[in-house]
Amino acid sequence: MMSRVNGRMAVFLSVLTLVSVAWLVSANAGWGLNDIKKIVTGGTLTNDEVIKGLKEALTIGSKNAVASASRLNGFYKNPRIKIPFPPEAQKVKSAAEAIGMRKQVDEFVETLNRAAEEAAKKAAPIFLDAITGMTIQDGFQILNGPDDAATAYLKSKTIAPLTREFKPVVKRAIQKVKVTKYWNPIAGSYNKVPFVKKVNPDLDEYVTERALAGLFTLIANEEKKIRKDPAARATDLLKKVFGSK
Repeated sequence: MMSRVNGRMAVFLSVLTLVSVAWLVSANAGWGLNDIKKIVTGGTLTNDEVIKGLKEALTIGSKNAVASASRLNGFYKNPRIKIPFPPEAQKVKSAAEAIGMRKQVDEFVETLNRAAEEAAKKAAPIFLDAITGMTIQDGFQILNGPDDAATAYLKSKTIAPLTREFKPVVKRAIQKVKVTKYWNPIAGSYNKVPFVKKVNPDLDEYVTERALAGLFTLIANEEKKIRKDPAARATDLLKKVFGSK
């Protein structure tokens, strides 16, 4: 008799839960499946799920960013990350163009971007090694932070070691695409002008800084897509972590 009563009580509670959810949904027409799930299950995430989800998001984002940046014209034809003529050498650019060296200037800018594209091919393992050390507190702050919170966290933790690792890669890339072949005639012509301040920017440093800035820009864009677009959440874990917000 007691088991029959308990069974009826369980059925009654289940029906009551469904009726309550139905009433809440009808009263809040804008609610979706995630809202219903939160009511029925509590919508909670474990600490482990948050950390794994954020690391997964950064891993996917960094891989996509590297793939985009390292292809032909990944930097050169992307106005968001294209590396321009060094700002501290704008006088050189203007002077060179004034004496008919516009073609050489354009070729130099192209080789800067080719160097960044070449260097980006080596960035994936560096980023993957860097996606570590995230604490529980960090995880929840990132999850509830702005659209680029995970990218900003990754940058703050890795920019120094990434720069150290990336610079020799950039140096080799600069040598491979012969950047200085296009820079030396431009700078040489300018530096021959009487009374001008001689210029010789550190191209390794410049391309390294701009290449890393470009990669982080692309990673931030990937993070924003994962946060905003359910279709960009490629795994069940990403759907659970970012769909829970």
